[in-house]
Amino acid sequence: MTTHAAPKPVVRAWRDHDADARELPGMSLGRIPLTADAADADRLWESGVRLVELERPVDLGAIGDAAHREAVDLLCLIRDLTARAVQVDWDLRLPAEGDAEQWKLLSHLHPPRGITGLDDGDDVLHAWRTRHYLCKLVWRQGPGFVQIRDRRWGDLRRFTADEPHYLDAIARLDRGVAHTSVSADVLAEFTAEHLVLRVGELAWWLPYRVNRWLQEAMAV
Repeated sequence: MTTHAAPKPVVRAWRDHDADARELPGMSLGRIPLTADAADADRLWESGVRLVELERPVDLGAIGDAAHREAVDLLCLIRDLTARAVQVDWDLRLPAEGDAEQWKLLSHLHPPRGITGLDDGDDVLHAWRTRHYLCKLVWRQGPGFVQIRDRRWGDLRRFTADEPHYLDAIARLDRGVAHTSVSADVLAEFTAEHLVLRVGELAWWLPYRVNRWLQEAMAV
């Protein structure tokens, strides 16, 4: 029996998120295949893309290693585009019998256009859209330390680590990795602080990285 690899995800892309501007010549870049690596967001941004539409949903209830890998790859793209203030039109499928609060882990990402798997999906979507803003969950590397700032829960939660193995764990988790590949104690700490999402056997780093704040230092 011949097996075929799943096709790479494809996005549709435009140079502007305004509906009228999108109709102008040259604003649509058409359908763009992804490589599913860290260069995708950079490549889209440098091409002038300011709106991306995912053709396939992010399905956190799907079964199988390949499906888990695709879900994490798409989440990576959404996270990295959100960090660049690029609008992303995407759909989220949550497990029907999963944690009803799981969406809050993802609430720092650009809001999806639709959510399935929740009885109160419309209410969740409204809350996500009305409460979203940039830099809601970010991390940065300073001289000799790593700092994470989390406002998903309504208040500011700040974590600072100066041990090298934390940075190593973040690097491993960034694109999603088998949870067994990360130091168990660090992974447990990150998980307890809701900084890691488990998708099957994969563990994925939720915060996006910033190189400079969008507000003056005293306001952050």
